[in-house]
Amino acid sequence: MAAYALTITYYYERNLTAVAILTGYQLCGAGVAGIFIVPTARVWGKRHLYLLGNILMIASTAWAGASGHNYKSLLWSRVIQGVALAPFEALVNASVGDLYFVHERGKRMAFSNVALFGGSFLTPVVAGKIAASMTWQWTFYFVAIFTGVALPLTFFLVPETAFRRPDYLNTDFEGDDERRSSQQLRGDRNDGTNSPSMDYSEPPEYEEKEAKSGSDERHREQTNGAETVIPPRDSYLKTLRPFNGRKTDESFFKLLLRPFPLFLHPGILWACLIQGVLIGWTVFIGVVLAAIFMGPPLWFDSVKTGYLYTGAFIGSIVGLVLSGLLSDSMNRVMIKLNKGKYEPEFRILLVFFQLLFAGTGLYGFGITSSDVGRWGWLIPDVFLMFVIIGMVMGAVASALYIVDAHREFSPVAASFNVSVQLIRTGRIAVEAFTCLLIFKNMFSFVLTFFAYDWLVESGVRTPFLAIGSIQIAVCLLSIPMCKQPSPL
Repeated sequence: MAAYALTITYYYERNLTAVAILTGYQLCGAGVAGIFIVPTARVWGKRHLYLLGNILMIASTAWAGASGHNYKSLLWSRVIQGVALAPFEALVNASVGDLYFVHERGKRMAFSNVALFGGSFLTPVVAGKIAASMTWQWTFYFVAIFTGVALPLTFFLVPETAFRRPDYLNTDFEGDDERRSSQQLRGDRNDGTNSPSMDYSEPPEYEEKEAKSGSDERHREQTNGAETVIPPRDSYLKTLRPFNGRKTDESFFKLLLRPFPLFLHPGILWACLIQGVLIGWTVFIGVVLAAIFMGPPLWFDSVKTGYLYTGAFIGSIVGLVLSGLLSDSMNRVMIKLNKGKYEPEFRILLVFFQLLFAGTGLYGFGITSSDVGRWGWLIPDVFLMFVIIGMVMGAVASALYIVDAHREFSPVAASFNVSVQLIRTGRIAVEAFTCLLIFKNMFSFVLTFFAYDWLVESGVRTPFLAIGSIQIAVCLLSIPMCKQPSPL
């Protein structure tokens, strides 16, 4: 809605803060719904949540377009839109993990992130043109139409990806279990306080044989020597059921409350700050963009304001490419320097580039956009691209660190009675991603309340110099994270 924010103010006769809150409440809806979405998916699976989210999106966007001059009606429709988005924001990456082996997930994860970040910055380019040509209500009607087309595709082509599996089929973690067992047999100590590391000094063939033999032995133990009975494969019609049984025997309320203690964990709090704070600044930029460029001296209309997001879209693509290239190359170098052992802390090095791009982008955007008569629109748009590059790189760094490091037992989690089964299967990462979802959406929600007032009181330059300094301070928190082993 940033591209046609002034149109909304005239239509409802409200100030720009009221327009920003429309975005804020959508983020709030996604954040609050995420608290319930993840445990629901853990207990009953993901398919029904995708279907529910799709249906709610159709209804809420049609509602928003038909809200007329009732501002409260539009506001509540935005809240429901946030609820509808929560399953897709919280569960798509988990579904990728369900469907593919570890070595197959990289490209699929990258594609899902392109859809998330790239799509969110590409749509304003189109939305501004639609609002100018067909009224702003059609930006919602088109979403309702496209999600309506997606609903039968989701129903017929997206099966349930969560299943109840025996432990010996959890191939993501059996390698870690067998490696830990082999280290203990060799006399190596592991007290559970250091971060998990992968030793690349041993031949891959040895590790593969060792893991296979351990898997076979565990299989024989669980079946007591009897032949394993493989249940028949469900027919296609059965796969269309929204529900097909519970996926865990754990209590729903226990799963619901489990993520909150993890906010006290240093590693997870660091990841929330690295990813969520900069995402909040991009939301801040989005809600004030209209005030900067749609007024004097440029007097941009909704179409030109929407076109400014081209830089953000390019930044999201560049950020993903750089993240992949730099993360892999830095890992190879650090593994060699670390005598063949991989440490999750290597992922944190990517934050240096977040600091470089985000710091440059926030400072540069604030300085140049405070005098657009002198600098024009292109230079601020380039700095906006830098901000988005930094945002993507920080999101990738924090996500990779959580996946790699949060696979062992945490003393903080122990103090809050997080189950050993959860830690043993590595599922603490799911709760960590829930913390990220809650933090980034609620932080962005809070920013929308005072973004315009801060801009009016202090001008454009001062707020962006302040948030640029805050972002640098957040990035510098990575130094103590790198200097000591992960607490998990």
